[in-house]
Amino acid sequence: ILGVVGHQTQRCHTQKKVASLPVDGSDELKRTNEIGMAIPVLEPLDIAGKTITADALLTQRKLAEYLVERGAHFLFTAKDNQPTLSADIRLHFAERAEADFREPWSLHHGRLERRSIWTSTALNASLDFPHVGQIFAIERHTIEKKTGKVSIETVYGVTDHTPDSADPARLLGFNRGHWGVEAHHWILDWNWDEDHCTIRTGHGPENITRLRRFAIGLIKAKSNDSVSATIDKLARKVRRVCDYLGMTANSAPRAAQSAPAG
Repeated sequence: ILGVVGHQTQRCHTQKKVASLPVDGSDELKRTNEIGMAIPVLEPLDIAGKTITADALLTQRKLAEYLVERGAHFLFTAKDNQPTLSADIRLHFAERAEADFREPWSLHHGRLERRSIWTSTALNASLDFPHVGQIFAIERHTIEKKTGKVSIETVYGVTDHTPDSADPARLLGFNRGHWGVEAHHWILDWNWDEDHCTIRTGHGPENITRLRRFAIGLIKAKSNDSVSATIDKLARKVRRVCDYLGMTANSAPRAAQSAPAG
């Protein structure tokens, strides 16, 4: 399944999954075909005024041109599939000063996390990419609470947004929204190895992925444990699953007892 996420330009933290299309073939064909499938997914949608985010595979000149022609914005990650673009942005931010914007520290799943962003318009005229409004570097700084382990990850990218249409805080919001969706897909692949699912016929692929998404949503709503830990507790235990879903007498809410007569 190839999914596309659109972000409303009025509020940087609003995102929604707007469409998906099945991509037939092997896993390698899936990855290759995503480039050709992106525009057909977007074609019937009203994307004017929205910001479309994509990972490095879809950082393509043709897609950028298409989005701008339809009145949308793009925010793309730059990696080694666009080596010149990636190298130019990395070099520009090699010796960066204080970040243009830093989020406050926040606690997620036992990790302290903070993201920082640097932006620039210095390469707008020289980059070999259409409609460049800004380039950016985003640094994700995490600390594991239990172990104290520190990790720092930096990603680079390009957007057609100018500083007037999206300031650094807003660009960082677009990026966070994108990776929130990516994290959801990572959960699907990690827990159910979805990318290697052998269901191929009829409505099977769509139905099974919807059931998995339903399960993730239910677990996140009801459990204090991680998705993986909850799946391990419930695996092959039909009675426990029924209790978890509130389908048994033991798990049904008990009616409030009437107050004794005075």
